[in-house]
Amino acid sequence: MTALLAGDLATGRALTGVELGQLFVEDRAQWLWGYRLKQLESTPEDAAWIARVVIGEDAVVGYAGFHGGPDEVGMVEVGYTVDPAYQRRGYATAILGALLERARGEDEVKVVRASISPDNVASLATVAKYGFVQVGDQWDDEDGLELLFELPVK
Repeated sequence: MTALLAGDLATGRALTGVELGQLFVEDRAQWLWGYRLKQLESTPEDAAWIARVVIGEDAVVGYAGFHGGPDEVGMVEVGYTVDPAYQRRGYATAILGALLERARGEDEVKVVRASISPDNVASLATVAKYGFVQVGDQWDDEDGLELLFELPVK
């Protein structure tokens, strides 16, 4: 994450052993890497939960993970990004399915949350496929208005 935050895609590729694309050093991703590195300073146990590389059939198609480990009520929030070159091929659905499978496999996780811009029609459709229910909304300083969806997994 440090290399990607610095925009050093070559080092990021060398350290991960996979062909990371430009998506990993764009402004939005660099903001994420900086945020996650600060998070790990205060809660290093979140390392097992946060962003991971997503590899499709023959290429890196994005990154995904949880915003952190389960909170005091057993909630985790998903986050995923699919490279625009690979969108509309079912990767977001597959990624969310894998994240839900991971959450279900963890005893302490009771509910999974997704926060989505009301304009993000594709992500809204993706969470609907899995039965997420809107439970409210929130204002995010980085992303603006977000609709909150939750799905019990236990």
